[in-house]
Amino acid sequence: MGGQLTHFYYNNEMRRTAAVFAVLVMALALALASREPQADSRLKHASRHAEQNGWIWVHLEGRPSDIGYQHGYLLASEIRDTLETVTLEMTHDEKKDWQFFREKAQSMLWPHVEAEYRAELQGIADGAVAHGVKLDLWDVVALNAWLEMGYFDKWDARQHDLPSPSATPEHCSAFVATGSYTKDGRVVIAHNNWTSYETGERWNIIFDIAPAQGNHFLMDGMAGLIHSGDDFGVNSAGMMITETTISRFNGFDPGGVPEFVRARKAIQYSASIDDFARIMKEGNNGGYANNWLVADRKTNEIASLELGLKNVTLDRTRDGYFVGSNFPVNEKLVREETDFDPKNASDSANARHARWLQLVEQNKGKIDARAAERFLADHFDTFENKVDPDERTLCGHIDKSPRGALPWAGPYAPVGAVQSKVSDAAMAEAMTLRAALGHSCGSGFKAAGQLSKHTEFAWERPALRDMPSRPWTTFSAQ
Repeated sequence: MGGQLTHFYYNNEMRRTAAVFAVLVMALALALASREPQADSRLKHASRHAEQNGWIWVHLEGRPSDIGYQHGYLLASEIRDTLETVTLEMTHDEKKDWQFFREKAQSMLWPHVEAEYRAELQGIADGAVAHGVKLDLWDVVALNAWLEMGYFDKWDARQHDLPSPSATPEHCSAFVATGSYTKDGRVVIAHNNWTSYETGERWNIIFDIAPAQGNHFLMDGMAGLIHSGDDFGVNSAGMMITETTISRFNGFDPGGVPEFVRARKAIQYSASIDDFARIMKEGNNGGYANNWLVADRKTNEIASLELGLKNVTLDRTRDGYFVGSNFPVNEKLVREETDFDPKNASDSANARHARWLQLVEQNKGKIDARAAERFLADHFDTFENKVDPDERTLCGHIDKSPRGALPWAGPYAPVGAVQSKVSDAAMAEAMTLRAALGHSCGSGFKAAGQLSKHTEFAWERPALRDMPSRPWTTFSAQ
């Protein structure tokens, strides 16, 4: 009996001790939890997926400020890196410090940014800061405008009879086809981005955005930008959108709506070609002047919107194609708003335009997404009449060219086709696109080797990375 009582008291004491210990552990856990940052409710519907072949896929959803905060928080480290890279490139090319662009963002651009996108831009800054990045709203606005600030700079120099600090770069090759030109009679659209390799390696975000108002859309882009930048995307209303810049364009209106705002608004709110053209034309400031290639998968109609500042042309068809290679189409636009020579067959824009015409006509009735992928990897130089990857081929390789031959990129400059995208009507209906980072031809780029051979590009060393060719990867909206 004594042994049983001892055992009884011992067990009770152990249970009491265990209970007290459990209470203490719970109290300590609660105390520690109260010191940890709580999950922000704005992040509830957002997500970032593991990297796929160099691409970072993010889903953003909700009100403008929520989308912005999600963007800034989930891509904080990439925003920091992209901001540093763009700052390096812009200050070198434009011969102005970053503070100049911050001030223009505040005084010239911000008054023409509507409330919805003001909230999103502020949200990006807030989210990035919350995740440890040192920046502010004007850094974010200037970053969004980096592609059009060169147009302002060129215009401003002309107003004061000063030499332009840089030429406005040509970007990209693209086509859109439909009707008898495609395999199934429906739309096929494709685009590759031409830019510097240091910024191109950072053009690696797939944005899946479901805003509280407007259309759900899927687009490629750079961390920190509310627009695609190189402009390739599809939306839930059936629109498929891309563009290429207009070579040697001169116009700019400092009182207009920034191009980055109009481009973002167009993919979010357009449900027809007419919608798209109207949004892009309203408040047009001439910045980042483009020939927009657009399709409506619901009707299989395609269009080319050549958007100069003074001259705007909208052509459309349900049986045909449009191509873009920085080749200005409207002769009046060429005369009045560019320094372009359409008769120079050795010019990159003219040579690529000629190659597009060859490829599309040779493949009439056979064009599908896989054919489009092959087109974007093409190395035929129409001026030399041979295969030679250089500044005149659709898959551009300025880094291999002793000519350079672009007014903003000299011989052997680390510049060219940095990534590619393709979609067709069936893919767009499923909110899907295919993308390949790096040269889609399979050729990689090694930064160290290029810099050792061409020391004139040593200023790029802090930002220039290797650019391997990655496989085509399929992305769909959530």
